[in-house]
Amino acid sequence: MTTKDGREIARTYEQRVLKALHKYGWLRTRDLAALIWMRANSRPRSGGFIPEPIVVEPSAWRMAQRTLARLRKADQLLWRQAPDGSTIYGLAEAGAHRLVCQGISATSGKDLVRRVSMSHYHHRRIANEVAILASLQGYRVASEREIAVGQWFGGSDGVADKLPDVIVRDGKDVVWVEIERSRRNKNDETALRAALAKLFAGTKHPLDVPDLPGGYRLKKVLFVCESAFIDRLMTDLEKHGWTKETIEHRILSIRLLYVTEGKFLLKPK
Repeated sequence: MTTKDGREIARTYEQRVLKALHKYGWLRTRDLAALIWMRANSRPRSGGFIPEPIVVEPSAWRMAQRTLARLRKADQLLWRQAPDGSTIYGLAEAGAHRLVCQGISATSGKDLVRRVSMSHYHHRRIANEVAILASLQGYRVASEREIAVGQWFGGSDGVADKLPDVIVRDGKDVVWVEIERSRRNKNDETALRAALAKLFAGTKHPLDVPDLPGGYRLKKVLFVCESAFIDRLMTDLEKHGWTKETIEHRILSIRLLYVTEGKFLLKPK
């Protein structure tokens, strides 16, 4: 059996970084370190997906730094400082071309990297972290970037006229993830309740699992949000006929004090 030399191994990791940036739009060092250099489960863990924070391994962090440095030197990456001081990386033209040569329809991420507002940054950052955690737990994911461009089973129109922020799936079973950072007004709350009703429509019993396009099944809707948001949502759903049992069966939540401060991938000490 032949052993890969160092240069071939380095090229393999560079390719994985470029593919990850194509999938997610942009990522930070810690995102790439966790996604590419930390061991993932071979199959989803029992008990379902719950995004529990993890600390990135120091060795994974160092490998990510080295690989990013090589790709920067080769002008295959774009980068800029994000609103919280982190550095985010996207595909430069040369990096996208390298993927195109491998048969992947990649394009430069210059617009994604350069047009990052504070609000958009934290929403995409958390969506990416949640998707990466799901990948490490052995699930398949559709990232926010993939969903935005229609590269998931719901296509560009979504399901029930709604797009999730992340899709986490175990075979055909789906967890639909929503990142909620803004306070909703009455009209927004009404629209959200209507969207949830549409997602779960068509079942004969409130505890049945509804079908989605492509033969997928909606197991849960997971909200990553502040406590006040999910409390208001549950109250609103109960007022409109959802029983506590139905809510518990359909809705999960990760409660954060402030969504912008939520962190699921932690830097090594």
